[in-house]
Parts: sequence; C-alpha cells; structure tokens
Amino acid sequence: MFFLSMVFRSFSRQLRRRLLIAVTVCLSATVSVAMLGVVFDVGDKLNAELSTYGSNITVQPKSDAVISDLYSTESGQSEADPTSFLNESDAVKIKTIFWAFNITNFAPQLNIHATIGETSVPVVGTWFNKSLQLETGETTVAGVEGMRSWWTVEGEWPEDDTAQAMMGKELAEQLGVGVGDAITLTKQTASGDTRTQELEIVGVYDSGDEENGSLYMASSVAQVLADLPDKVDKIEVKALTTPENDLARRAAKNPAALSQEDWETWYCTAYASSIAYQIEEVIPGAVAKQVRQVASLQGDVLTKTRAVMIVMTALSLLAAAIAVANLMAASIGERSAELALLKAIGATDGAVIRLMLMETAVISLAGALVGAGLGSAVAQLIGQVVFGSGITMRPMVFVLVFVLLTLTILLASVSSMRAILRVRPAEVLHGR
Repeated sequence: MFFLSMVFRSFSRQLRRRLLIAVTVCLSATVSVAMLGVVFDVGDKLNAELSTYGSNITVQPKSDAVISDLYSTESGQSEADPTSFLNESDAVKIKTIFWAFNITNFAPQLNIHATIGETSVPVVGTWFNKSLQLETGETTVAGVEGMRSWWTVEGEWPEDDTAQAMMGKELAEQLGVGVGDAITLTKQTASGDTRTQELEIVGVYDSGDEENGSLYMASSVAQVLADLPDKVDKIEVKALTTPENDLARRAAKNPAALSQEDWETWYCTAYASSIAYQIEEVIPGAVAKQVRQVASLQGDVLTKTRAVMIVMTALSLLAAAIAVANLMAASIGERSAELALLKAIGATDGAVIRLMLMETAVISLAGALVGAGLGSAVAQLIGQVVFGSGITMRPMVFVLVFVLLTLTILLASVSSMRAILRVRPAEVLHGR
C-alpha cells in the first residue's frame, strides 16, 4: 500500500510531465492502432474495391486456353466464332466448390457474330440477372448486371430468356438504333442453315471500352440463333480472393510441385489460383485462369499501402520513445533529492527503479487505453473516406499495439534507469 501511495502521490507533484507522457503515448497508440487496423483489413477492402471492376477469373475450354497461351490472346477465337465450348448447364457447379461463398457473381458467354442488315455485329449471349436453383436447395442470382457496375445504361437491362437485348453506344450510333427500337439478327449456322431473330433494344450502354461495339442478348436466345444448344465459350467469375504471395505464385505455375503441407495451405486459402483450380475440378474440359492484371495490381497496391502504414507506425513509436525518454530524464533530474533520500533511508536501486517504472506504466496505460479508442475511431474514418465502409478491428491489432508500446516504454526507460543508478545520496543531499 505504501508503494502504491507513493506512485499516485507522485502524479500530483509532477502532473504536467505525467500528462505529457500520457499524451505522447496516447498519440502513438492512436496512430499505431489506426494504421495497423487498416493494414490488417486493407486486403479485404482493396479486393472488394477492385471486384467492382468485373471478373477476376475466366473459365474457357482447354483448347481455347492452349491457343490463348500460344498466341497471347484473350481467347482462342478473337475474330471468328468459337469452335470449342463448355456446357452452360455446368456453370452453376461453380457455386458447389469449397470457396462457393467467395464467388460473388458469374456469367457464361456465347460469343458469336451475326448481321444486322449488311453490318456484322459481335453478339454476346449471356445471363443478365438469372435466378439459379442450387443442388443444396438454395437459390442464387448471377449475371453481368452485377459485374458491369461501371457501365452507364440508358434504358434498362434485358430480362433473361426473352427476345430483349442491349447495345453498346458505339454500335447504336453506327446503326442509328435507340431504346425501344426493334432489330433483326441474321446468323448462318455451322450446318449451313440461316436463322433470324427479332430483338427489342431495351437498353444502350456505355462501357468506355471496345465492348461499346457489341450487342448483348440472353444466352438461351443466342444459342437458338447459332444452333448451339447449351453451349458457351467462356465463363466470367467474380470472386473475393486473398492477395497473392509467394505460395500462391508457385501454386499458379504448378500445384503438383507443392509439398503436401503447402498444397493443403494453398487449397484451403482463397487465392485466385486455388479458386480457379477448384472450378476446373467441377467443370469438365475447362481451364480457369485468374485475370493477371487485376491480381498484379492488387498485390502491388496492397504491398505499398501496407509498407507506408507500417513505416508510419514505426515512426510514431520512435517519436514516442524519444519523447518519453526525455520527459523521464527531466523528471528524474527534478526529483534527484527525493530519490537520494529514498536511497539514504535504505531503498535499493532496484526499488527506486521499480517505483519510476510503475509511475510511468500507470500513466502510459491510461494514455494507451485512450489512444486505442481514438485509433479505432480514426481507422473507421479512414475506412469511410477511402473505401466507403468501416474497418474491421481485429483483437490482434490491440494486442500487438500494447506489446509494441510496452517495448517502446521499456526502451525509453533504459537511459533513465541508468541515471537513477548514478544518483549518490551523499552528493545530492549535501548539494554537490
């Protein structure tokens, strides 16, 4: 009790310096909690942000994938109609993989060419907002409407399995077609038959890229027009993934080369490559690949963002260590007579050091607790301003910050402890 009373009595005698230590630790804790909170959550936030810009995994027939690799094209049939296909009915199997809940959207495509009058038009048969019944009894909705959030649409999205369509802005201007107009598509099938399809244009979209020259229609209608029942040549998949690391990159090259332990870690982590691998397992004759540009951008931005925030955390802790060390040194200088008297009446160096450490620990703990609360608030502010959503504060952040602050305070106390050891009662009390 006597020891504790001495600790709390010291606050009233040096209130200003104690408050400065508390404020210093509070500011360091605020910055550290905010930065590390964002660091641990920025991967999910960045992934969610990038996922608004379309698919990050594409599924193709194996033969198309081979041609794509050989000639560095997006697909094996860039100008001609496809000759290799997947079954559209297999697309729903994507929602049966281990990481099914990470698959936020997907849409099959049948890319063909048809004519409107004398003009050859790229046609994409797809799902717009299709409701699917899963084997588990659950339902899900999939389609390009949820994967093209950046499109500006005049009119509305077509309905699935109807003779409705939407046209790119560039193509609409070229043909002089607008919302509400009707067009007739003509297509010659592989068997030599010529088929026609009447369509109502219910929307005109502006994608800002080459897709402005395409016509989108329901896949079921496109399959009838091309005489390709249940056939698609591509499936776009949008998935929430874990940013790539060395393990993910090694697995993407050759999963079979991994050790058993690494393979299990990779398979049970939501890397884009592991999700693609599992898609290949459930869709016969398919090759699933991640969109490398998205994965590379995500990894680079994430690494740089985390590096900046970790550096800011380290600098705040360094500044706190210097400030606390100076304040403690000044405090010991002012209290040299008191410390000398304690030694003179029998207090050991260890007892005096414990007294000073306890005083610093109590006031630092108060500052750290306030700083942790402020840091959480700052992290939420950063999340709302940058990502438009809150930051998930993990308990590990607070544990890590308190450990780092403890080490920082101990480091700052080293020079002060050495000053206590140099106090000579006879010299101080006689004014020498």
